[in-house]
Amino acid sequence: MALRPDILLAHDFPEARQSYTKRDAILYALGIGLGADPTDPRDLPFLLEDRLEVLPTLAVTLGSPGMWIRAEKFGVDFAKLVHYEQAATFHAPLAPDAEIVARARVVSAADRGPGRGALVVVERRVSDAASGAWLCTLEQTLLLRGDGGFGGEPPKQRASVIPDRAPDAVASFPIDPRAALIYRLSGDWNPLHADPEAAKRAGFQRPILHGLASYAIAGVAIARALGRPPGALDSLACRFTGVVVPGDRLDFRIWREGEGAAFQAFAGERKALDQGFAAFGRDA
Repeated sequence: MALRPDILLAHDFPEARQSYTKRDAILYALGIGLGADPTDPRDLPFLLEDRLEVLPTLAVTLGSPGMWIRAEKFGVDFAKLVHYEQAATFHAPLAPDAEIVARARVVSAADRGPGRGALVVVERRVSDAASGAWLCTLEQTLLLRGDGGFGGEPPKQRASVIPDRAPDAVASFPIDPRAALIYRLSGDWNPLHADPEAAKRAGFQRPILHGLASYAIAGVAIARALGRPPGALDSLACRFTGVVVPGDRLDFRIWREGEGAAFQAFAGERKALDQGFAAFGRDA
């Protein structure tokens, strides 16, 4: 069955409600590697319930519509779908525990051409259920590798955000070998990240780290490289370009740009994150 962009764009997502607690926020921080040094004073505010701060990127895990795109009516070759880019704007700090409401919509479906796939952008807005305060706007870009050539408009060309000069700073973040097993407790139960046999069936030698875990690591690593607290993050965007395996080390190249920074991240020789940009401004 061919891709049906008309049905994708018209899809009516049900409103999603989700509650999270201090325990969830702490598990999330542990899942991206905070607490590797259990006495690090920079990490403890995200790990101790009596002074808990919540990492802004936790919002990216909230109110997910799940595996909606697997439905046969969309005509998507799901086995060839990959998470291509992630962006989020953080409008207000997350409380240590709350109930949220999320509303999603498909923003666009672009055709890269036969054999090159299609790009589908899904927007999700997350609000506090009690106050209605707008917490976060997310844009998830999916690359449907098996669904190009449907006759749609091509994606808009964007200039690279990576400057043509040597980086202004570098930073490294070691990834715990257990990272994927902990991070999955934040809601992504795909066995690709935990079961060695499932990973082998997908073409990997061992389970790989969740892309959104690498995304969250970038938020912390870039903030600290710039001398900012992670809670001051206003927005974060990047493209997923390579596999990260638990036990790897992510090495960041960082270019200062105004109140933020462009970045790339490498796992050894593999470029894992590209076209990254982190903006700061809001007080943590």
